[in-house]
Amino acid sequence: MIEQLGIALFGVTAVFLSQDSRESWRRWACIAGLLGQPFWFYATWKAGQFGMFALCFVYAFSWARGLRTYWGKAAYWKGVA
Repeated sequence: MIEQLGIALFGVTAVFLSQDSRESWRRWACIAGLLGQPFWFYATWKAGQFGMFALCFVYAFSWARGLRTYWGKAAYWKGVA
């Protein structure tokens, strides 16, 4: 039950933020997405959905790309951070 709440809370927040017109808000989408990943990993493992479990790694990598883009050293030098 707690994993479903985490998935819903962080997943919807990540999607909502990723579509915001303000970059200052959009950059938080990857944080919300990454915070939701442990819930996804746990839920898919517990349910034996190993294909979805494997996809969790792809999603985590994708959110980590956003973390690097919006919060990494290069973003700081571009004035995004």
